[in-house]
Amino acid sequence: MIEGQSSTPATASKAEEPLRMVDSQELLAGQRELLIKHGGDIYRLRLTSNNKLILMK
Repeated sequence: MIEGQSSTPATASKAEEPLRMVDSQELLAGQRELLIKHGGDIYRLRLTSNNKLILMK
């Protein structure tokens, strides 16, 4: 469990359905960056040398 995270699943406020959780290692699949298409825009998710995630447009 992540520090500061409760043992109950997170919920969406409107639908009260559990939020989908994706492990960053699974998402990045061994890469340091990936592109995310959202609407007509492309975003870059990058793993830094300090093991932090940065999302850039």
